[in-house]
Amino acid sequence: MWQLDLHIASRNLEDTRALAASLATDCEVVWQGESSFFFHLEEGACKDLRAMWNTRLRGLIATDNVLKVFGKHS
Repeated sequence: MWQLDLHIASRNLEDTRALAASLATDCEVVWQGESSFFFHLEEGACKDLRAMWNTRLRGLIATDNVLKVFGKHS
């Protein structure tokens, strides 16, 4: 069994909440206090874990890029 945990905290609480929300349909997030969260992935095969990891990271990267754009123009 392959496992991966990712702990996330962004520039501010609002951005961290937006990142957590972007994962709402993909995996369960667990908040650690008010300013960070983590998610856990577990797969039987390494290639499956990599695919799941890539999907989650692409969503986080896209959300972070949107947040950066809004931050520059607000």
